[in-house]
Amino acid sequence: MSETRSKAPAGAAAEATAVQAAAGEPILTLEDVHVSYGNIRAVRGISMEVRRGEIVTLIGANGAGKTTTLRAISRLVPIAQGRITFRGQDLARFPAHEVVRLGICHVPEGRGVFANLTVRENLLLATYSRRGKGDIEQDLERVYSVFPRLAERRNQYAGTLSGGEQQMLAVGRALMTGGELMLLDEPSMGLAPILVEEIFRILVEINRQGTTLLLVEQNARMALQVAHRAYVLETGAITVSGPAKDLLDDPRVREAYLGA
Repeated sequence: MSETRSKAPAGAAAEATAVQAAAGEPILTLEDVHVSYGNIRAVRGISMEVRRGEIVTLIGANGAGKTTTLRAISRLVPIAQGRITFRGQDLARFPAHEVVRLGICHVPEGRGVFANLTVRENLLLATYSRRGKGDIEQDLERVYSVFPRLAERRNQYAGTLSGGEQQMLAVGRALMTGGELMLLDEPSMGLAPILVEEIFRILVEINRQGTTLLLVEQNARMALQVAHRAYVLETGAITVSGPAKDLLDDPRVREAYLGA
């Protein structure tokens, strides 16, 4: 599989490593999870965990089951077998909107912003799922501090933003849910290299501020440089896992995903 090579944002890997020391108990656990679309088995008995405070990445070729895994966690697709727990609660008991209220926010592939709403309106939509509204204006200012471009464009329609700005808006909207765990599906897709670096720098900063990240990313090199741990999915099954820095040096991973 070919990959666009990008350098990690300055200091990103070092910052991610520093956060590793604070990673705590498992917050998300998948046990022998299977997902099928009709007769097609997209996910074949995967088991994995995400610990509090980590960045964990899933890498693999197109069709490996990465997006399906995120959608299963968010309860957007049912699982045929196995168990997914978040903070000890079996997610099978909850519909998708309740999963958001439990503390899982999902940034989908393709961003999914509402083109005919302003940046501010898109951000405020995310607060309707919150159990405690808290200080919404304070949270808006936090998002604007992380994404100054969104602050400049707060009254601009989302459909008029650039691709990079829409990705920032999608991540900012997830932050507005107040979630503890953020699922990200291909945040660098379609972005120029300089914007890819900026998005990853921001993700590391969000993690440093306390949000746990589970990242699906085609840019395997960049994902492994900022993550603490990684899993490789091939045809719906996990074939390699371990500390991200070790996978960067694993010859199987280098040959298949890093172009080396």
